[in-house]
Amino acid sequence: MRRNLWVLAMFGWSAAALAGGGPEGMLLVVNPQSATSLTIANHYARLRQVPPEHLLYLPWDPKLPTTDIETFRRQILIPVLETIQSLHLAAQIDYVVYSSDFPWGINVDSDIRKLTDAMARSPQSSAPSSDDKKAAAPDKAASPKPEWPKYLTGVGSLTGLTYLWQQAGGGSPVYFNLQSNRYMRLPTAEHGGGTSVSFRGSRLYGPKGEVVAAGGQRYFLSTMLGVTAGRGNSLDEILRYLQRSATADGTHPKKTIYLVRNDDVRSKVRHDLFPTVVRELARLGVAAEILEGTVPLNKKDVQGLVMGTAAFDWKASGSAILPGAICEHFTSFGGVMTAGAEQTPLSEFLRYGAAGSSGTVTEPYSVHYKFPSPMIQVHYTRGCTLAEAFYQSVNGPYQLLIVGDPLCRPWADIPQVSVTGVEAGAVVRGELRLKPAATIATGDSVEAFVLAVDGRYQAECRPAGTLVLDTTRFCDGYHELRVLAIGPPPIESQGRQIIPVRLDNRGRKIEASLAAPGPPRLDKPLAISVRSPGSIGIVVLQGTRVVAHIAGHEGRIEIPANTLGSGPVQLRVEGLGEGTMQTNVIAAPLEFVMP
Repeated sequence: MRRNLWVLAMFGWSAAALAGGGPEGMLLVVNPQSATSLTIANHYARLRQVPPEHLLYLPWDPKLPTTDIETFRRQILIPVLETIQSLHLAAQIDYVVYSSDFPWGINVDSDIRKLTDAMARSPQSSAPSSDDKKAAAPDKAASPKPEWPKYLTGVGSLTGLTYLWQQAGGGSPVYFNLQSNRYMRLPTAEHGGGTSVSFRGSRLYGPKGEVVAAGGQRYFLSTMLGVTAGRGNSLDEILRYLQRSATADGTHPKKTIYLVRNDDVRSKVRHDLFPTVVRELARLGVAAEILEGTVPLNKKDVQGLVMGTAAFDWKASGSAILPGAICEHFTSFGGVMTAGAEQTPLSEFLRYGAAGSSGTVTEPYSVHYKFPSPMIQVHYTRGCTLAEAFYQSVNGPYQLLIVGDPLCRPWADIPQVSVTGVEAGAVVRGELRLKPAATIATGDSVEAFVLAVDGRYQAECRPAGTLVLDTTRFCDGYHELRVLAIGPPPIESQGRQIIPVRLDNRGRKIEASLAAPGPPRLDKPLAISVRSPGSIGIVVLQGTRVVAHIAGHEGRIEIPANTLGSGPVQLRVEGLGEGTMQTNVIAAPLEFVMP
């Protein structure tokens, strides 16, 4: 069954997509066995308005910070793909984002053995490699037989292999190739600093990065919101940098991006692009400066940072990282989160407020294809999201662990959306016709409008058009309408207005409330009183998981509060009808803060 679903996941998805770059295009993966993972997800879902239906609760032992490729496929990647398929989000999901307490490192030795065995049986075959001869420098020894390149080391990252899901899921050697990422944008003779484009998970990318109708590669933008194991960050640090990043959206900061240069090979390998980056940032109106040394000293305006050094002490530098900044350094073990590991980990930048950082999860050798190009700062300042900027700047991401807020977009031109045709809290029946409008501070016009119901895309129209929705296709009760405005290409920044309504096409009713007086407590069961005349049962959901249920149409439901995580919690209570999903009824969400 799963094998058949895997085939569907690879080849059966629609190539159509309505929009990318926002919470409606995200699947947020949460570990229900980790209170930290639950808490981070609770806060992030509220900060970024992630639809509850886009939260997948996937159990993983928090004591296992690494795993092997087969376990990753079986327990993480395939369930993620199954969920996307079952939720009918195949043409919509652009981001697969992990909360915390999932394995940051994936041992891929079994795939290497399979491939080297195949190479031995077929001497004419060759191992995956880069088109650039410099990438092969770590292994110069010639051999009459195919040999596995020394620089293609045997550990991948959770985020890199999720991004390369189509190749890594089936063990294809393509994911080892240092040119595996066709979404990567390269500087060109015509464009100097190259181009930047929005990302869509349903797009097929051809060999030159072009979008093709068939035969291309699909990807999912992927980050971890935080790592708490080993050399990771504390829960408070993670919540702080996620909150800071959310405040940075659309602010168009005028502070400085620093590129630090020294004689270390970790730095020298990226020097060639520094002048190009500085020129392009200046053209965009963003200050940039090339410094000599290992870390900026006493700079209080760090809006972005490119470094190359094995170790540093940010606190001792006297510098300050501003909200929304991408800061990263080229070094071997920046993504190795094991306690006691060598070199400074990526978590150091996040501890002091960066929105995102990255590092490789094993010895990568000084191969620049495995690390972000300095062009990451240019993609970001053109308005791309943090995840789009990262993945447009790395050729071979299978070992790169990216941690931070994937939706952060300080330089985006965000459309401001207004809607006529319905008011928040309205009772709606039959056909609904909405007239959307939007303005952009630059004076540009939006490209399109999209209507989502409970996080799923339902309709679209061009500017001056009408969004039409047949509400009889949905069950009665509470629903959330989201009207998205998609900005002009190539960046396609999104704005949105969220409108809660109550549908009443069948006369179904439901009431739900917290039964116990006073605020909820982690050490006491959470009690809910429910009543839904005509229902055969009632379920309570957190995201996509059922956390409690009863038979019949009314009663008192108790939930162990410590299974929900701390922070802002939202629960959905649904009465079950005796027919199709349309006979159900949904109560207004129960929202509260768990200490």
